[in-house]
Order: sequence, then C-alpha cells, then structure tokens
Amino acid sequence: MSATSRRRTAQNRVLWLLDRLEREPRGDAVIGVLRERVRSLPLGRGRDVLHGRWLGHPVHPLLVQVPIGSWLSAAVLDLRPGRSREAGLLVGVGLAAAAPAALAGAVDWAELHRQQQRVGLVHAAANVAAVGLYAASLVSRARGRTLAGRAYGFLGLTAVGAGGMLGGHLAYRQASGANHAEEVPHVVSRGWRRIGSVDEFPVGQAVRRAVDDVPILVVRETGGTLHALAERCSHLAGPLSEGTVADGCVQCPWHGSVFRLSDGWNVRGPATAPQPAFDTRITDGHVEIRLRQQDGAEPTGNGRAEDGQTAADRRHSRVGPTGRSHRHGPHRHGD
Repeated sequence: MSATSRRRTAQNRVLWLLDRLEREPRGDAVIGVLRERVRSLPLGRGRDVLHGRWLGHPVHPLLVQVPIGSWLSAAVLDLRPGRSREAGLLVGVGLAAAAPAALAGAVDWAELHRQQQRVGLVHAAANVAAVGLYAASLVSRARGRTLAGRAYGFLGLTAVGAGGMLGGHLAYRQASGANHAEEVPHVVSRGWRRIGSVDEFPVGQAVRRAVDDVPILVVRETGGTLHALAERCSHLAGPLSEGTVADGCVQCPWHGSVFRLSDGWNVRGPATAPQPAFDTRITDGHVEIRLRQQDGAEPTGNGRAEDGQTAADRRHSRVGPTGRSHRHGPHRHGD
C-alpha cells in the first residue's frame, strides 16, 4: 500500500470513528441526566451571558483560549531547563480559567441536538481528564517533583488536543454554535415577492411560506400589521412556525429562543444571532414581502428609490386598491 493510500485510510478511519460516535446511543441516559442538571442551574440572565447573546456568537470558544494558551506556553517552557516555576504559574492560570470556559460550554451543550451532545460528552470528558492531569502537574511541581510535573503537563496537553479536535468536529462538521440563518440574505433574491392573499394569514397565528425555497414565518397582528422573518431558527434551524407567538415575539419550539417579530432581534437565547427580517406590504389584497436591507440601504417608506425596485413597483406600492399605501416597514416592540 502506498503512503498516500495509508494516509487516506487513516483519515477515513478518524471520520468513521467520529461518525460512529454521533450514532452511539449508550451514553444517552447519562446525557439526559446531565442535560437536565445543567438546565436547572439557577443562572437567571447569566445563562444568556454564557451563551454569548451579548457577543453575537458563542462565548465558549473565546474563553477556552486562555487555558489552552496557558498550557501550551507552559509546555514550551518545560522544554527549557530552569523554567519550571514559570511553567507552573501558567499551569495554574490555565486551571483557573478552565472553570468559566467549562460552564459556558456546558450551558451551550445542554441545548444541542442529541448527536451533537454525544460528541460533546466525549469532548467534555477529554477536557476533564486534561484538568485532572494539569492539577496533578501543579501539585507535583509544588512538591518539588519537577519531572513528574512536566510529564503530567505533557499528558494534559495531549488530552487538550483530543478535546480540541472533538470541539472542532462539533463546530465545523456538526455546526453547533453556528448561525443557521446566515445564508438567507445570500440566497433570497431582491425585490418584492407575493406570498398569498391577506385572508391566508389569520390574526395572531404563525404561517409558513417560502421564497426562493427559503422558509418564511409570517404573523399578522390584530391591527393588521404584518411581520415576516426567516422561519428556521438561527440557533439550530428549529421551525419557528410551530412555535408560540406572544407579546410581539415568537418562541422556538425546540430550545426556547425568543425573537422579536418586528425586526428578528433575539430577545432570549440560546440563539446568539437574530433572524433575518422582511419588509411587508399589501397590494391588491395580497401580501408581498422583501428582504429588509441590512447593508446601509435606505429603509422602506422613506420616499427614495430602493435597490431592485422599478418605477412601476414604487407607484404600485404607494397606491393600493383603496388609493392608500399598504406597506409595513420596521416597527419596534420592547423586549
């Protein structure tokens, strides 16, 4: 067998093992218990802080940089004679920083799909092993057993590498923590699109439509105002049309993320990204929507020409069947 074939076989074996891990159900009972315990933690608003809603993406990848960087730096110093004291300090810094990183990761993990949680459980186990090894390294160094401290440190770094590989699989292969609505502005064509007559949208009910094969959530309020958002939740693509509509918001039925209907803002996590929003108007008794511009273009209703809209479109939007405009632009509600 050639070297290229051997490398390809080894690579395929790693992917096969990871795919098998996703399908392995034997740890599901443990996952269920741990998930409920994490969800029951009395974190209050701190839960959204740990999810990273304030940052716009998960905060866990940011927090793990401190322990990983500290431990990697400690390993470099351990390769040089007479630097064990400095290396021990870095090991301690990494251990202190591991706690908030682990808490943020656990909060995110509790709101994932089961296949992702299976990989995440092994990822967490590898990191727990790393923490244990680095704790042993720190104790050994404090007792003057420098060689043992270095050995534990290198073993801990190996465990960190394994955990990092699984974390990368979670983030990039399984798309945990990714914005699942990011592609909407790139695949929906510009301009107004008719999605049905007004009567097809009962007041207060979530209705699912599609534009360019992209699912859209449409909600008509009591006063006649229409709201339209991308229908797949930005957290993990949950169906918002099956969620609960209340107080000007919609709640995802899968993991409880709450989005404001007027502009798609994520009022509550675990979603860290808002939903793409659409402008709406009523023309000849039919509802039309258009992706709301988010790149500095002028908003709807300002009297100026809009990208992708012809003069006839503008006249049509200004004068409806009753001689009045029937366009609904952004209208904010409180959180």
